[in-house]
Amino acid sequence: METDRNKSIEIKSELPGPIARELLKRRADAVPRGPFNTVPTFAAKAEGALLTDVDGNTFIDFAGAIGSLNVGHCPPKVVEALKDQLEKYIHPCFHVVMYEPYVALAEKLNLITPGSHPKKTFFMNSGAEAVENAIKIARKYTGRRAVISFERGFHGRTYMAMSLTSKVKPYKNGFGPFAPDTYKMPYPYYYRAPFGLAPDELDAYLLRKFEDFFLSEVPGEEVAAVIMEPVQGEGGFVIPSVRFVQGVKAICEQYGIVFIADEVQTGFGRTGRSFGIEHFGVVPDLMTMSKSIAAGLPISAVTGRAEMMDAPNVGEIGGTFGGSPLGCAAALKVIEMMEEERLAERAVSIGAAISGRLVRLQQEVSGIGDVRTLGAMSAIELVKDPVTKEPDKELTARVLKEAHKRGLIVMGAGLYSNVIRILCPLVITEEQLEEGLDVLENALKNCARSDINT
Repeated sequence: METDRNKSIEIKSELPGPIARELLKRRADAVPRGPFNTVPTFAAKAEGALLTDVDGNTFIDFAGAIGSLNVGHCPPKVVEALKDQLEKYIHPCFHVVMYEPYVALAEKLNLITPGSHPKKTFFMNSGAEAVENAIKIARKYTGRRAVISFERGFHGRTYMAMSLTSKVKPYKNGFGPFAPDTYKMPYPYYYRAPFGLAPDELDAYLLRKFEDFFLSEVPGEEVAAVIMEPVQGEGGFVIPSVRFVQGVKAICEQYGIVFIADEVQTGFGRTGRSFGIEHFGVVPDLMTMSKSIAAGLPISAVTGRAEMMDAPNVGEIGGTFGGSPLGCAAALKVIEMMEEERLAERAVSIGAAISGRLVRLQQEVSGIGDVRTLGAMSAIELVKDPVTKEPDKELTARVLKEAHKRGLIVMGAGLYSNVIRILCPLVITEEQLEEGLDVLENALKNCARSDINT
């Protein structure tokens, strides 16, 4: 057990602890099995990059609510903004009586998102809803039907979003048929490039496949939108090249296709820029945002070119709880914190520390096949053999379990479930970051060593 009082981590019981075990029994009786859980325990309190469970175990959080907590758990400035809003009104519903925070947040997102063109923004509750509405807007604006997403992409669990998503299990298995006129193109995965292609060769090959697609499947003139994650999240933190992203955007411009950047996981400072697409010199037509927009409150946004956003008629987009006053108040404070505390710059230094540690560790642990980092969006891919690159799903699961046991909350990802991703809050202290990396390093070494011994 971890007992050093100079450390952030404090593990008082095995996982799950006695109180958590009782709650797990209640969960089994009251909640369906479908919602997955990463760590077998229940939160009691959390602050910054630390979370304490109901049995008094304190963890360092490298998952950040799947990237929702760039400003950390319970940031005092956001908590204060929420208290202030609660004392005024909770939810008059924007469709019934409007409120100023909705307009103020729209103005702010119109200002800080890429591009100097006129923009407009409206709000929903989740990333999936943002995706659904971005597709609606693109189809309404273009009058076209087809939508293209990418292999390994993840866009949500509602039907259109799930149709655009590329991993069968657990997301799509048994839920078909899916939304029609949705198609998937390959997205560069340089670590697993086919035919031994170099990155430039792979980019050229994949961009040619776009042109072939317009000949073999759907003409470009019938494609409403292309939706792309600037960095694939659930797909394993796969990072494309500038050339590829710009090439896709150029194809969109050639055929009058709406280019949608899905910034649900890459937004709000995570990659070292305010938005991930900024790394690629591309201005999207529409952007979807959620997760870290409001420190964990359920709100999402679509921001885009004003003429596109105005394509739907009155009443054709919206929702009862979309853009709640609490979500808007929190989001405005989050953006203020990002700017004042320079959290995008902090993401760069966090990513450098993580990458430096993991690259060094790669020399010691042969199972680490690849290290991928953009800002503080970091991942390692585990393989059974560094030459064949056969994915090691089993080792990944053992490492995650060992890390949890040692007091580090961290998650997996990837089409092959062999990627460990790091999404720690950008407010994490240097000491907490190093301690968390120590735990991850020890878990990797111990589990890799056990593989060798067996």
